[in-house]
Amino acid sequence: MTATPYTPNTAAPTTPAASVTSATPAAPAPVPAAAPAPVGGALHEPVISWFDENARDLPWRRPEAGPWGVMVSEFMLQQTPVNRVLPVYEQWVARWPRPADLAEEPPGEAVRAWGRLGYPRRALRLHGAAVAITERHGGDVPTDHAQLLALPGIGEYTAAAVASFAYGQRHAVLDTNVRRVLARAVTGAQYPPNAATAAERRLARALLPEDERTASRWAAASMELGALVCTAKNETCHRCPIAGQCAWRLAGKPAHEGPARRGQTYAGTDRQVRGKLLGVLREAVGPVPQAVLDRVWDEPVQRARALDGLVSDGLVEPLPGGLYRLPMT
Repeated sequence: MTATPYTPNTAAPTTPAASVTSATPAAPAPVPAAAPAPVGGALHEPVISWFDENARDLPWRRPEAGPWGVMVSEFMLQQTPVNRVLPVYEQWVARWPRPADLAEEPPGEAVRAWGRLGYPRRALRLHGAAVAITERHGGDVPTDHAQLLALPGIGEYTAAAVASFAYGQRHAVLDTNVRRVLARAVTGAQYPPNAATAAERRLARALLPEDERTASRWAAASMELGALVCTAKNETCHRCPIAGQCAWRLAGKPAHEGPARRGQTYAGTDRQVRGKLLGVLREAVGPVPQAVLDRVWDEPVQRARALDGLVSDGLVEPLPGGLYRLPMT
């Protein structure tokens, strides 16, 4: 459902006929229904006011974080909760306060510092972005959205988030939390689709405030609302600043009708095996023999598949003599 700004009807009214030739009285002209106020305008002020009073004090929101701190946080927060990101983020920016500092290190050091955040290819992508920023932009995170999007490892969401949160620009920042808020408040659905759709993007753009500063605050505020109040489970509607106009709540909170939303499993998966293999390599000060890696998982076929996947993804570098290490180039 896309919110359409209200445009008053400016056409001149029809002039009644001078005489009536029919015995049947003319039907009265239909009275146009009152147009509703634009949806976005009704949401912005209460959500932003709520955010001003309830926003968490997170290090990447502080002025000293700068654009690089914002970018690091956005990479780390993908599919990872804030409480797990916080200690790794603090160590990361202390060690590499600028993109050039990270770019000077081999990519394997980024993988090592990533620790147990999961999805470690994000570490390689962040390292690649740091190298590109250093080589193409003199070490400064670019302000232009298109230049951000051209960096390796950066997609539409991350480019929009950095442009909005670091530079106060007007972009639709559509993460899982924002999508859930819009699904419930505007379209009346409990959950958004499993993957972002074109209709969701159109809706998010239609709801953007025109003013850049207000738009960037709206992006952060709607995201925080989804993270703290309009959560996936056990939402706290009594704390929501827009509960009185939430389409889903007003409809009686109808249950989700789409495909079942399955939680991700971890135990026994290749992801778990990959994590164990990387854990050994992160702790090692030098190359690790195959025999040491073989001890982390009993099932040889799955272990070999996981190790091959790590090598294919560039997260592990094989060496002659059956040795392995984190990537150096």
